[in-house]
Amino acid sequence: MADIHTSIAIDTGLFDYWPAPAKLNLMLRIVGRRPDGYHLLQTVFQLLDIGDRVGFRIRQDGRIRRANALPGVPEEHDLTIRAAKLLQRHCVTALGVDIHLEKCLPMGAGLGGGSSDAATTLLVLNRLWSCRCTGDQLADLGLTLGADVPVFIRGRSSWGEGIGEKLEPLELPCPWYLILVPPCHVATAEIFSDPDLTRNSPRIKIRDFLAGSVQNDCLSVVCRRYPPVQEAIRWLGRFSSPRLTGTGAAVYASFESEARARQVYKQVPDRYRSFIARGMNRSPVAAESVS
Repeated sequence: MADIHTSIAIDTGLFDYWPAPAKLNLMLRIVGRRPDGYHLLQTVFQLLDIGDRVGFRIRQDGRIRRANALPGVPEEHDLTIRAAKLLQRHCVTALGVDIHLEKCLPMGAGLGGGSSDAATTLLVLNRLWSCRCTGDQLADLGLTLGADVPVFIRGRSSWGEGIGEKLEPLELPCPWYLILVPPCHVATAEIFSDPDLTRNSPRIKIRDFLAGSVQNDCLSVVCRRYPPVQEAIRWLGRFSSPRLTGTGAAVYASFESEARARQVYKQVPDRYRSFIARGMNRSPVAAESVS
């Protein structure tokens, strides 16, 4: 993500493109449940130097439109469109936007693609529309779109609690990761409604995580319901200690060097989509876009 912001002409005009970084959950504990049914979590988010790119072209007529199709996602469900309309209502602007999404991250993999796309939309349009919303205001707006949106608004690797929105920035090591995406789409709601899911893990402290407490309470349920995830973990376990990010489907392992990660990457079976990424602690788009 060396290029923070680029302008590219496509057949519908000139768009300004901004990164929407991915994330990994380095740990996920379910420590309780709210009265409204949402699960209370403890987790650690680390940002990655890979992700989607979101392009914007400002309109003067107030319309918000998608400039390219996203297969399987109707425009009214697209998080970038929903985020733009939410901010437009909040800051009462007469401006609009065309949005062109370069989707690199697989959907339903637990890498935060849709949430990050929404966060980048809020951050960049806050600037381009001169809305002057604070980071706190944008994070509150983002939370109405999804529990992971605030971490991308804040733009820092973080310890997360609540439903993931209570964030404390962390400075984490930034290893190289090999990420495998099995050929299945994990339904998060299905995992969180499973009767066998652990919902009462003891709370831990940040120092416990740093000392090696990295369990993911969703792992056993996901592996039982989605055998391809279990198979990916077994394969990756030949080379390192694999983990599941969020509720999956993506699994990952860390390596001390890019060379070693690439060595394993070359052996990945064709049935998996795979990525090499490096951890990072700050999002370039958040740093560039919020005053």
